[in-house]
Amino acid sequence: MHLELISLLVHNYDEAIAFFVDVLQFELIEDSPSLTNDGRPKRWVVVRPPYQVTGFLLAQADGESQTRGVGDQAAGRVGFFLRVDDFHQSYEKMKAHGVEFLTDPRQESYGWVAVFRDIAGNKWDLLGNA
Repeated sequence: MHLELISLLVHNYDEAIAFFVDVLQFELIEDSPSLTNDGRPKRWVVVRPPYQVTGFLLAQADGESQTRGVGDQAAGRVGFFLRVDDFHQSYEKMKAHGVEFLTDPRQESYGWVAVFRDIAGNKWDLLGNA
């Protein structure tokens, strides 16, 4: 058993794909036409970190309630945790791409950490080994 997908509300498919693929270096697994439950067109967009099983279904917000949820998937808390092999290289590359970091890098007992926002506004921990 494994967790396959986590749905992530976004404002725009293409902007979200660019962020996850170009900035975070995720793989674009699928970008296919699909339909909403009531028959309107949408896309099925899946991204995931390289060599991983669990990915994100990028779900473009549909309607007022979903639009309000974009960027607040964890109610203002850090809701996602991205561990990288080279913390400092990843941090510098992300900053160069304009990623908004809410904290400076700091070393904790579990390694390096800095909090950033994704394209939708959700908070993430960027994590790396000590």
